[in-house]
Order: sequence, then structure tokens, then C-alpha cells
Amino acid sequence: MDFELTEDQETIRKAVAGLLRDFDDRYWQEHDRDHAFPEEFYAAIAGGGWLGITIPEAYGGHGLGITEATLLLEEVARSGGAMNAASSIHMSIFGMHPVVVHGSEELKRRTLPRIARGDLHVCFGVTEPGAGLDTTRITTYARRDGDHYVVSGRKVWISKAVESEKILLLTRTTKLADAAKRTDGMTLFLTDLDRARVEIRPIAKMGRNAVTSNELFIDELRVPVADRVGEEGQGFRYLLDGLNPERMLIAAEALGIGRVALDRAVRYGREREVFGRPIGMNQGIQFPLADSLAHLDAAELVLRKATWLYDNGRPCGREANTAKYLCADAGFTAADRALQTHGGMGYAEEYDVARYFREARLTRIAPISQEMVLNYLGEHALGLPRSY
Repeated sequence: MDFELTEDQETIRKAVAGLLRDFDDRYWQEHDRDHAFPEEFYAAIAGGGWLGITIPEAYGGHGLGITEATLLLEEVARSGGAMNAASSIHMSIFGMHPVVVHGSEELKRRTLPRIARGDLHVCFGVTEPGAGLDTTRITTYARRDGDHYVVSGRKVWISKAVESEKILLLTRTTKLADAAKRTDGMTLFLTDLDRARVEIRPIAKMGRNAVTSNELFIDELRVPVADRVGEEGQGFRYLLDGLNPERMLIAAEALGIGRVALDRAVRYGREREVFGRPIGMNQGIQFPLADSLAHLDAAELVLRKATWLYDNGRPCGREANTAKYLCADAGFTAADRALQTHGGMGYAEEYDVARYFREARLTRIAPISQEMVLNYLGEHALGLPRSY
């Protein structure tokens, strides 16, 4: 059992950390406050070749695994950029996996090199207001019309739609009532986000405001058949290929936020003096921070096992879900304790821990809630009856 990162993996971690020194807390404060997409950060990541870390070399990427992708996104979140930074590149890092595996050669050559270079922003259109996590109940419908489909419907919580040229869009091509199985009849497209046919409304939200979350109203969007990913009716199955990696990436981002929040709390505990002594000498401050260190370290080990299993082609559903659950809890708890360590100043934007707190909270509900993870583990790991 080897717990050491390879030389190449350590190089990735150090190179990314070095690149991100140019994007300090003030940069992220300003972009979050101004609701401004971090163009300079995105360009730096793209310029370093990191957007193509998991895209095959044949399409301009590096062809590396989910382990390397999680190391990249952990460092991005840990830099202080938290979810604002991670969400600006998350979709490019691994979101194209269904296209890589199931897309036509023409579709891959038309899109993947641009994604790897960074000149093509893509958003992910799955969630709908009336379906939530029950993806089988989506109603956005794609009707075949010659060599096109005509799509109408609604999507919600679509990150980066404002900035995106294309959307990886899940639709129904067979209505639920007519499908043999609930998971049948869904079709996936990678197509243009035509503003003449798609109205985009940003959602006012609690945090992560440098990257928009949006509601989409799709009205008769014409989609070429060439933009279809794989076969008609198989979209849900294609999405399943990316669920475990997505949980691992969110786990890594939560871990990075927890680490940077803990770092800030420890620094403040050393520097802040009350009653003539550093507050870090007090067990009431020290013990919660030490406890968070232990929980972050333990969560990281489960994440490393999950990514190793995936990269070696082995089943990893239990470990991927457990990693997401533990990293999200450990990251948020560390951020909460960092805020508490700062006392009243923790509530001030000046010290950044309030921003970490808000963004760490997101990892406990996205892309899947902690409760749904427990549903999965209860049913698939413990063998209990399905609870929902």
C-alpha cells in the first residue's frame, strides 16, 4: 500500500500552486463582490495547459486520470479561490467525459481541442425546476425534424451559462409516460447556446458570485443531429459514466477549502492576542482546529482510494460517494471553525473566512446532497431497501 504521490503528481501540485500565487484573496474578494467572471485566472489555467488535463492527447489534452484532476482542483480551491475558482474550470476539467467516451469522432475533433485550449466555454444542462435530483422526470423535449432536433424546456442551476458558447444538454426524446423504463428515452447533446432561442436568467445567490448560476428558458432551439452525443435515447446511461468522477472532484474542492480555511485560522490563532496571550494557546481554540485537521486528513485518504480505484478501472461508487460526503463535511466544519476562531472579524469580508464558509457550504448540497449520498450507501453498500 503506497500513500506517496508520484513524481509527476507532485509536479502538478507544485506547478499549479505556483501559478496561483498571482491570484490572491483580494482578487477573489473583488470578483465575488462584483459578480465578475475571473477571466485572468481562467486564462492563466488555460495557458498552463491545465484545462486539458483529462482530455486525450489526440484532442490536445494530457490524457491523465481523475487522480491528477483532483489534485489540480484541490490546489485551485486551496489557493483561496475556493468554489469561485474551481467552478470556473470544473466543467472543462472533466465535464466532457461523456463526449470523450461516447461522442462521434467529428464531434470530439470539433470541440475537445478548443476546450483544452480554453477558448470554448461549456455549461452543463441537466437539472430542471420540476425534477431536481430525480433526473428521470426531466421534461425538456427534443423533437426530431429531419437532420435537426427542435428542443424546448427549462433548466435551472446551470453554472457558467452566461459565459458559455455551448451546452451539454440532457433532453427527453421519448416522453416519460411512453418510455419502457424511467431511464430510457433521454438524449444528450453538445450544442450551441443560441441566445435567440435560449433566455438566460442569473439567479441571485448566497455565494460563489464570480461564477453565475442560471435558469434557462429554451424555446424551439434547433440542434443538428451531428451535435448528438452517442445514440438517441441513451443519454442517461452516458451521464452515469461521469457521476463518480464528479463526486471526487467536488470532494477535492471541499478538501481544498477546508485546508485554506484551517491555514487562516491557525495563522490568526498565532497572531491574535487577547488577555496578554495568543488565542491559539487556549484549548477552546486549539482543539476544534486540531479536530478539523484530523477529519480533513482522514477524508483525503478516502478520496485518494476512490481516485485510485477509478483510474485502475475498478468499481468505486462506494468510495466516491463516501469521499464526497466526508470531504464536504470536513471542509465545511473547518471553514465554520475558522470563522469562529476569528470571532467578530470572521464575519467581516476582510478576513476571507466568511467567503470560505459560504462556498464550503455549497459542497454539502451540490452536485448531490449529503442525504442522497446516505441513501446511496444505505441501499448499495448496506443492502437496505431503497428509501426514496
